[in-house]
Amino acid sequence: MLNQTAEYALRTAVFLTEHATVPSWRAAELAEALDIPANYLSKILHQLARDGVLVSQRGKTGGFRLARPAERIRLVEVVGPFDEVETRRGCLLGRSACRDSAPCAAHARWKAVGTALADFYRTTTLASLVSPDGMPSSPEPPLRSPSAETRAAPARRAPQSRARDRAR
Repeated sequence: MLNQTAEYALRTAVFLTEHATVPSWRAAELAEALDIPANYLSKILHQLARDGVLVSQRGKTGGFRLARPAERIRLVEVVGPFDEVETRRGCLLGRSACRDSAPCAAHARWKAVGTALADFYRTTTLASLVSPDGMPSSPEPPLRSPSAETRAAPARRAPQSRARDRAR
């Protein structure tokens, strides 16, 4: 559905939403937790920061975090810089000239699917993805600054979880 860069961007944004109580994450911590190549992820993170989805802070306590509450970040903002999800809809039958004026046999139904998919990215928020019922939850309590040890702990646990998941 998405190209790999857009998928990595979405996985990262969802992870940051799920771990919103952690003030910031270093690129290396995110790369390890999500099993994404660090250099590749770093470029994605910086692009999302330039686009206003993430905030980047330098220094000892620096890292990346969501720029706004997850309820106010739409999926198209996360994947849009890496994949044209709103305009990409090729012909289902592979025709190069498939349009309303010269439709293929599947055009009308496939156009509806493409439109619904674009609407999904435009209307769905990060918060609604991580909420158990698909609806945004109540706002998170104010963030507090944990120690460096607390910040790094979730990243260290994640690889063990991945190993368990692969073993199943």
